[in-house]
Amino acid sequence: MVDRTVAVLAGGLSHERDVSLRSGRRLSAALKSEGFGIEEWDTDAGLLERLRTQRPDAVVVALHGGEGENGSVQTVLEMLDVPFVGTGSQGCRRAWDKPTAKALLQNAGFSTPGWVVLPHSTFRELGAQAVLDAMVERLGLPLILKPDQGGSALGTQVVREASELPAAMVGCFAYGDTVLAERFVDGVEVAVTVVEGEDGPEALPAVEIVPESGVYDYTARYTAGLTDFFTPARLDDNAAKAVAELAVAVHRVLGLRDISRTDAVVTADGTVYFLEVNPSPGLTETSTVPMAIEAAGRSLGTVFADLIARAISR
Repeated sequence: MVDRTVAVLAGGLSHERDVSLRSGRRLSAALKSEGFGIEEWDTDAGLLERLRTQRPDAVVVALHGGEGENGSVQTVLEMLDVPFVGTGSQGCRRAWDKPTAKALLQNAGFSTPGWVVLPHSTFRELGAQAVLDAMVERLGLPLILKPDQGGSALGTQVVREASELPAAMVGCFAYGDTVLAERFVDGVEVAVTVVEGEDGPEALPAVEIVPESGVYDYTARYTAGLTDFFTPARLDDNAAKAVAELAVAVHRVLGLRDISRTDAVVTADGTVYFLEVNPSPGLTETSTVPMAIEAAGRSLGTVFADLIARAISR
């Protein structure tokens, strides 16, 4: 594989561009250390022509948010028959839409916090206060508000008092036209990476997330020192097994491929709640996937080298 040319797609035009560039740089360095010829490509209007004229042996999608996670770039790669590491377009669409992912996992028998999904137009047409009152009556407090699509916790806010809801909704709508309001579940927050190998998808050690502010938002995710991480997570054997089983099930139920990261919460009574899944997880210095890979005794470069080999041979 060392004579292969691999294009790492990073950047793009989503709100998560900077995070994607950081992921791309770290992954590129790791793959170069494995001997690959690496080209770092941004995604812009010249991407299709570049794929045709400078066709790489494989592509690794290190894009976050927008076109890189909603299946659009994956559709282009599929149309051009370019091998790539990561989930295909259909699986991306299922994971990208948080309510769809929650419904599919709930139908498969897994727990997920109660939720409602409402577009901005509903508040405008039916009266914001009346809708907010109904939301609280249905779900209770505290709530966590997030855009129904997107990643990196952009626009995510925890609301503990009803008086905080209007401002929180405005902040959430800054990142999308539809809000997912979810019952806030208190417990141990974990991220579980799943990597596919010869024997199928395997869950790596869970990473426990303890943000200084109490909320794992964008700032807590990407600012060094604002969140403590414990790998493996400080869970008993039963809970550790349950979160691993959930993450593998998410990978399979949603039709994901190669690598994914499932976010979950374990309550004091041992119940595991699915929150969301990312089919193109971050690889920055504060991202949980590299932590899980290291805890498993592996390296970022070797894991992705294996995934590149799998992509080329598909």
